[in-house]
Amino acid sequence: MRVSSDRRVGPDRVAALMDGCAGSGAAYAALADGLRSAVLAGALPPRTRLPGERELAAALGISRTTVSTAYDVLRGEGYLVSRQGSGTVTALPGGVRPSPRFSDLPGADLLDLTKAAPGQPPELAAACEAAVDDLRHVAGRGYSSFGLPSLRAALADWYDERGVPTTSEQILVTTGAQHAIHLLMALLAGRGDRVVLEHPTYPLAIEAVRSAGARPVPVPVGGGGVDVELLRATVARTDPRLAYLIPDFQNPTGTVLDPESRSAVRSGLARAGVPLVVDEAFSELAFGEPAPSLVAGDGRAVIGIGSSSKAYWGGLRVGWVRAHPELVARLAARRASMDVGTSVLDQLVLVRLLAERHTILARRRADLRRQRDVLLGLLGTHLPGWSARPPAGGLSLWVDLGAPASTALALRGPACGVHLVPGTAFGTDGTFDDRLRLTFGEPEPVLVTAVQRIAEAWATLDRPAPARRPWAPAV
Repeated sequence: MRVSSDRRVGPDRVAALMDGCAGSGAAYAALADGLRSAVLAGALPPRTRLPGERELAAALGISRTTVSTAYDVLRGEGYLVSRQGSGTVTALPGGVRPSPRFSDLPGADLLDLTKAAPGQPPELAAACEAAVDDLRHVAGRGYSSFGLPSLRAALADWYDERGVPTTSEQILVTTGAQHAIHLLMALLAGRGDRVVLEHPTYPLAIEAVRSAGARPVPVPVGGGGVDVELLRATVARTDPRLAYLIPDFQNPTGTVLDPESRSAVRSGLARAGVPLVVDEAFSELAFGEPAPSLVAGDGRAVIGIGSSSKAYWGGLRVGWVRAHPELVARLAARRASMDVGTSVLDQLVLVRLLAERHTILARRRADLRRQRDVLLGLLGTHLPGWSARPPAGGLSLWVDLGAPASTALALRGPACGVHLVPGTAFGTDGTFDDRLRLTFGEPEPVLVTAVQRIAEAWATLDRPAPARRPWAPAV
C-alpha cells in the first residue's frame, strides 16, 4: 500500500518551522509538539511528505533517534502515516473532518460576525436614485450575459488606474465574486483535477472547487502570504489545472503578498502552464500604500476577480472577471446554465459608485482602520489570552485562541447572542480549530457588545488545557 502525498517539504523548510521548538522536557517531545502544531495550524497540511529521519536530524542538529522517536509518537497519535517505500506523510487523526456548516441563524438580537463585509456608504441612496433615472437610457430587454457596456468600461478604467491596461472586452460582469469563482472553476477544472489554494482560504472557494468535481490542494500561508517555495513544489508535483490566490489582505489571515513574491508566483505559474486566478475583492481596502496588482497581461495566464461587496456594500450583488476576450466569451456562454445576466439596476448603481470611488474609499479605509484598532483593544481587555497580528487592510482578524476550541465556541456563541464561524471553515481538512476569524466591518458599538458576548461564551467552555506550544505559525 502506498501513501499518497500532494507535496513534499524539505528538511530546511521543516527546520525553519521548528525554530525555537526546544523546550524544558525531552527533545523528542518538543519536536513532536512542534510538528503536531504545524499540522493542526495548516503550516504542514495533511498529505505533506516529510523529509527522512536522517535528513531532518542533520537539518535540526539533533540525533536521528530523537527524530525517529518523535515520528513514532506522531504515528501513534495519527498525525503521521508511513509505508515502506512511500515515506512519512502528515495526516489528521480520523481523516478529513469538514467544518460544521454555520449558515444564517434567526434571532433579532444575534450579532453576526461571520460575514466580512461593510455597511452601505452614504452615497448609496443617491446612486440608487440616479440609477433608476439611468434605466430610461438602457435599450433592449435587460438581458446581457457580458454585462452593461457602461459598467464594463468603468471597470476597465479602474484596472487602467491601477496600472493594469484593460479593455472592455476583457471584462465579464457577474452576480458577485462567488458567481465568478464558480464560473471559472466549472469551465477550467473538471472531475478529478487538482486546484491549488492557499491554506487557510475563502471557504466558498473551496466549495466551488469541490462542486466542479475537482480536488483542492492546499499550500500554507505565512506572515508574508502564500509560501512561494512550497507553492512551486506543489505545482511541480501535482500538475494542477489552475491556482486560486487572494494576495491582498488574504481571507482570513489578512496577509499581503510582497512585490517580490508576486513576481515569483506569476512567473513560476506561467512557466508551469498553470492559469492563476487572482481574487482582488479586498484590494481597495489598504490602510497604507497598496501593493501592485498581481493581475497582469492579456488575461490568458492571470485571470482577475473583483467584487463590489467588500469596498462598497454586500447587498450590491455585482462581481466581475478580467480575462482574455476569448475566455470572457466562453464564460458568458457557460453562465447561460446558471442565469441570463446580472441585475441591470445593480450594475447602474455600481457605475455611479465607481465615479465617486475615491471619496467613498478614503472614508471606508479610515473607518475600517479605526474599527480594527477598536477590536484589537477589546480583545486585549476581554480576552487577553488570545492573539492576532494587526492586518494592514481588509476586514478581519485571524485570531489565535491558544487552544483547539473555535468550533466549540461557534456552537456556543448563539446562546450568548453572537454568530461566529470557526477557523475550521477556512481549511480543507479540519485544521485551524485553534483559530477564529473576527470581522471588524461593524460599527464600534456593535464590536463592543459582540466581544463582551464572545468573552461570555468563551468563559463557559470546557476547554482542554493549552498544549505546550513552543512553536507558533506565522499567520
